[in-house]
Amino acid sequence: MTHHYLIEGMTCESCAAKVKSALLMLPDVLKVDISRNTGEATIEMQNHIQLSELSAAVTSAGRYSISEVGNHRHEMSVTGEGEKSFLKTYKPLLMIAGYILFVTLLSSFTGHHFDWMHWMNNFMAGFFLVFSFFKFLDLKGFAESYSSYDLLAMRWKAYGYIYPFIELSLGVAFLTGWNPLTANYATIIVMGFSSVGVIKSLMAKQTIQCACLGTVFNLPMSTITLVEDGIMVLMSILNLFLLS
Repeated sequence: MTHHYLIEGMTCESCAAKVKSALLMLPDVLKVDISRNTGEATIEMQNHIQLSELSAAVTSAGRYSISEVGNHRHEMSVTGEGEKSFLKTYKPLLMIAGYILFVTLLSSFTGHHFDWMHWMNNFMAGFFLVFSFFKFLDLKGFAESYSSYDLLAMRWKAYGYIYPFIELSLGVAFLTGWNPLTANYATIIVMGFSSVGVIKSLMAKQTIQCACLGTVFNLPMSTITLVEDGIMVLMSILNLFLLS
């Protein structure tokens, strides 16, 4: 008998291989085919295996989850479920962005005057420092995840390990006010180039993990990732305009 499932949390071929190996360890599993791009898995069984048993096997391989394809589609089609799912899925990202926004807004008030340029620099510093921190929590996992969609990291694996240090350096530069021109031009180049890989993945409708917060949170790639990169690029362009 053959059943179809949806596996979430896979970011690279290595992930797919781990999940496949874990499933093949189950006694009644005869064959497993997994598509990392779509997340779909076809499992041929000798006897029916409960979803809970499959879930235990998948979980043992890492931060992955498995669900029946029919149930998954049904849940997504329920009225209002898409919106709830969005808020639940991106809650960590929205909360972090909200905290950075709130703190930097407070820090940019000098008396009764609001300094827009000071706020943008503080916001960009907070963004780069916080986001690099989460990447450092699992540097290897981030590098593997990032190489699944970033054009440079795909070809040069070391870039995935270097990227968090670039973000950290930019964060320190914006926080201290070191060489504003260099910091802003570097942000435009780094974030602009990163957005190209994001756009390519979105156009290909790939089901992959967004690496913006490392592997601590399992956030799917979406237009939110593109918006993040775009905001950083736009702020740098505005900074350069104000500096000129």
